[in-house]
Amino acid sequence: MEEFKIQTEQFADIKILRYRVPGFENLPLKKKVLLYYLYEAALSGRDIIYDQNYKYNLLIRHTLENILKTYTGDKDDENWQKFLVYIKKVWFSNGIHHHYSMDKFAPEISEDYFRDLILKSEASDFIDVSHNIERFIDEITPLIFDKTRAPKRVVQDDGVDMIEASANNFYEGITQKEAEEFYQKFHKPEDQEPPSYGLNSKLVKIDGEIVEQVWKIGGMYSEAIEKIVFWLQKALEYADSEPQKNALAKLVEFYRTGDLKTFDEYSILWLQDQESEIDVVNGFIEVYGDALGRKATFESVVSLRDDEATRRAATISQNAQWFEDHSPTQSKYKKEKVRGVSARGINVVVESGDCSPSTPIGINLPNADWIRAKHGSKSVTINNIMVAYDEASKESGVIEEFAWSDEEIRLSKTWGVLAGNLHVDLHEIVGHGSGKLGPGVGNPGDTLKNYASTIEEARADIFALYFATDQKLIELGLMPSLEVGYAEYNSYLRGGMMTQLVRVELGKDIEESHMRNRQLIVKWAYEKGRDDNVIEKKIRDGKTFFVVNDHAKLREIFGELLCEIQRIKSEGDFNAAKMLVENYGVKVDQEIHKEVLERWKKLNIAPFAGFINPKLKPVLKGDAIEDVIISYPDNFMYQMLEYGEEYSFLPKESL
Repeated sequence: MEEFKIQTEQFADIKILRYRVPGFENLPLKKKVLLYYLYEAALSGRDIIYDQNYKYNLLIRHTLENILKTYTGDKDDENWQKFLVYIKKVWFSNGIHHHYSMDKFAPEISEDYFRDLILKSEASDFIDVSHNIERFIDEITPLIFDKTRAPKRVVQDDGVDMIEASANNFYEGITQKEAEEFYQKFHKPEDQEPPSYGLNSKLVKIDGEIVEQVWKIGGMYSEAIEKIVFWLQKALEYADSEPQKNALAKLVEFYRTGDLKTFDEYSILWLQDQESEIDVVNGFIEVYGDALGRKATFESVVSLRDDEATRRAATISQNAQWFEDHSPTQSKYKKEKVRGVSARGINVVVESGDCSPSTPIGINLPNADWIRAKHGSKSVTINNIMVAYDEASKESGVIEEFAWSDEEIRLSKTWGVLAGNLHVDLHEIVGHGSGKLGPGVGNPGDTLKNYASTIEEARADIFALYFATDQKLIELGLMPSLEVGYAEYNSYLRGGMMTQLVRVELGKDIEESHMRNRQLIVKWAYEKGRDDNVIEKKIRDGKTFFVVNDHAKLREIFGELLCEIQRIKSEGDFNAAKMLVENYGVKVDQEIHKEVLERWKKLNIAPFAGFINPKLKPVLKGDAIEDVIISYPDNFMYQMLEYGEEYSFLPKESL
């Protein structure tokens, strides 16, 4: 059998990986067909995220792809290679802003060369016929090259108009104050089951009036959503269970109506589907792309249950009440009865939208706090993605470079994979699923605003860290000794203090919510334990290291921080959230940052990774599907071009 190569290429700051789907070939035909239909539904919504990220992204991407396919000039020179790197970066980030830093990036070619690329390519359908080619070039060029135009996709700096400063396509002609006032009128303290107002819409001003343009059939993104619904309706006939069939039918209804109460009904039905081997997330889900934490980006994850990983996750979910009861948070902010916390390990079959090519390793949904409190949540750990990451990282030299001692290296190499898996499980299952809001406290997006996402991720992470060194995990058979937890503490400290900084440009602040969360936790703990030397900064051969001297004491510090972060969320304490994030999560030690970048560069490892999806292809006999074949493409560019041909709608924005 031919060796399965995990990493296929590396360009800029990105490496491209592949993942396998164990057991797909042995599935019965009905399940294969269901996965194929859900696969098509997932990819049919792919272009939505491009438009959400920036209103001209689709126009730019189609222009670049047209050049790639039809350019007749010299393709052997250095400029052409630089163009290829740029288009790959655009594909990887679903637009012209970096997927992590959210800064606009430009190609390393001249504007004159770009002009030549267009002039030596064929005409295309998306250039308005009223434009001559020279005018089109003059208007599209600054969209790509001028870094002062739409410089950042999401701006979360308090004190500026975050909507005006952000390049995303969720608001148009609207100020931050107007948006906040528009949605504030929907907030009613007595409403115990509030929909996530604004989740699936763009807010615009037309003739001086603020209106919502809803994403639904007959509304925005109708062309893509109609295709999603077409495939979901086919999937209904092959649903893995009756609860799954009910949930998919309700999702179709939501896409037809755009009604957020219907989306909540769908979310509850989705939670009730506990037995299906196949699962799907498809919709407008996460709000990290909106500085106000209200507008959701499209994503889809189609998956198969992984039985071994599910046994580990199920053990945690079955003991969710124990974790809640033994959390160091205040009793009044604990759930008296944890409801419906279900968990499974999965192997992803395909991802799209905001989950691709860069993917999460765990998911916990739904996001509505009232649904979590009343109906519970469903948590997944994406096992085959984590396996791929682990295989790609072997022999990278990162641990040896940034770990202080041989003992740290031993702990990491012995227990690092298990420690990471347990952290994700605890984070997703009992971290996000824990705690409750205080009486009358509204949605965290309304109370904590631009800090809501960072606070929520910090809450889940610190919950996982607190219990990582608890004897209960040994009693439950989840780990053999506390060494697993020690390995996680060491790894989390190295990452939060140092190695994650390779993802930030020198001189810049940390912008991404997960990165802010990690630095917030370790810097707060470092400062809190300074008198007792719990975490020590050491220098050897001119290199900096951060070392945990007392894991037990560090756990106590994590407990203090967990208590405070839960209080902040439960009380909607915006000022405390701002203080915590701005003081600990945003600013970077520039000397440490410079050193980390220099040490990392010598390892020749791209700091970011993303994935090529497997390909599902039906085998037809007449109109009937008699089998579905899975294959594993190894060329990122070819897959992106294929997606562009098969799953794209033309840009609606003209220049």
